Amino acid sequence: MNTLTIEVRPLRDSLANAAQAMEDLVPTETSISFDSPELLWKVLTAKRWELLKVMVGAGPLALREIARRTGRAVKSVHMDVHALLDAGVIERRAAGFILPYDAVHVDFFLKAG
Repeated sequence: MNTLTIEVRPLRDSLANAAQAMEDLVPTETSISFDSPELLWKVLTAKRWELLKVMVGAGPLALREIARRTGRAVKSVHMDVHALLDAGVIERRAAGFILPYDAVHVDFFLKAG
């Protein structure tokens, strides 16, 4: 299964892992890291999560089709799709927008200080 992992992790840790993977020439799972839970929730709002739910495993979708599947206005979907593009969560292809993964896993801890 091709899974995208979205995690909360300090940038220095993400960069260290990327450097180690390149040094070892070992492919790692695809992940997108956010420096804080607040930043993650700013990018992955509830409405944007709805978009991911209709896009996962669906192949390329036109903007209007994403709006139809979510029951939302095209203009608001357009803004959210571009926020997800900017964050690297989805991609734009000739046939439409795609979440090129079979699953999305969100991983972070809430720990006592």
